[in-house]
Amino acid sequence: MDDRTFTLRLDHQGDYRFLVDFGIEGVPDLLVDEPPPLGGGEGPAASRMLAAATAQCLASSLLFCLRKSRAEVRDLGVEVDATVERNEKGRLRVSRLKVRLTPDMAAEDMERLKRCRELFEEFCIVTASVRRGIDVEVEVEPAGAVTSA
Repeated sequence: MDDRTFTLRLDHQGDYRFLVDFGIEGVPDLLVDEPPPLGGGEGPAASRMLAAATAQCLASSLLFCLRKSRAEVRDLGVEVDATVERNEKGRLRVSRLKVRLTPDMAAEDMERLKRCRELFEEFCIVTASVRRGIDVEVEVEPAGAVTSA
C-alpha cells in the first residue's frame, strides 16, 4: 500500500455523526461526532483527532529514532493538551498543541535519547505539515441535479 496518496470515506450517520472508513483492510471504521450541544458526543471530534494524530506521529517518530539508535524503550507515555480559542473573526481554532512524551528507558540509553530529541520532530509528517500549513482544496458539488426555480 502506498501512503503517499490515500482516500478516506465518511458515511453520514445522521446529525453530526460520520463513520470514517480508513480504507485499510482489517482496520475498523471509527464513529466521529461533534460534542454537545451541536452533536451528541458519540465519538471524537475533528479537533481531538488532529491532536491525537499529532501526538501519535511524534511518539512514533521518537520511537523510530530510539530503536534505530538501539536504545531499549520499555514504555512510552504520550499526552497532548490542546487549546481551542477564537481567532480575530471569532471563529474557533486549535491554537496550540502541547505534546508530552515520557519514554521509560535505562539510564545508559540517555545519550541516545538526547540525540533523538534533536532529530525526531523533523520526521513527523503530521507535525511538520501542521506547523507549515496544509493546502486544503474544497469542492462542493450537489449529489443530485440542481434545478432553478
